[in-house]
Amino acid sequence: MKKICVFTGAASGINPLYKDAAYQMGQMIGSRGLGLVYGGGKMGLMGAVADGVLAANGRVTGIIPQFLDNVEVGHKGITDLHIIDSMHERKAMMYDISDAFVIFPGGLGTLDETMEIITWRQLGLHNKPIIIVNLNGYWDSMLIMFQNIIDQGFMHHGHTGHFDQVDDLDGLMDKLDQLFQPDRLQA
Repeated sequence: MKKICVFTGAASGINPLYKDAAYQMGQMIGSRGLGLVYGGGKMGLMGAVADGVLAANGRVTGIIPQFLDNVEVGHKGITDLHIIDSMHERKAMMYDISDAFVIFPGGLGTLDETMEIITWRQLGLHNKPIIIVNLNGYWDSMLIMFQNIIDQGFMHHGHTGHFDQVDDLDGLMDKLDQLFQPDRLQA
């Protein structure tokens, strides 16, 4: 089974669109026979995407540090919940067991994970797909920042090729279907 790592928030945000879309994304991932890897929380968008995968009878792997288990409330209803020691261990495990990465709206933790996984790809430490879901223009400022970094000579324009950007769930599912078509899953 191919595993999709979703980076998203432990909060729901002020716009209910994000939580609804997170749940729907989870259902779409699960219904395609893809597994979810995520931060292990029950709250916010994290919990919504996990619940969506579970509703579609999919498999969910959560990875949460012990100290966050009480804050983000580890999701005890998922397939596999790994309670580990540190944030570094969490990210390393998420990166190691995932086949692709989806960036969904979130806070500083999501931004941290996004920057690290894109940087690792830029440095050649992995070649796994990264898809930024710019739902409702959420990541517009980050994408503008990337262009500014290029314009100021701190990043080569080709480095934006290390990730794809989509604007909605249909675009995301089209990308995932291209990457993990049933005949490719058998290989």
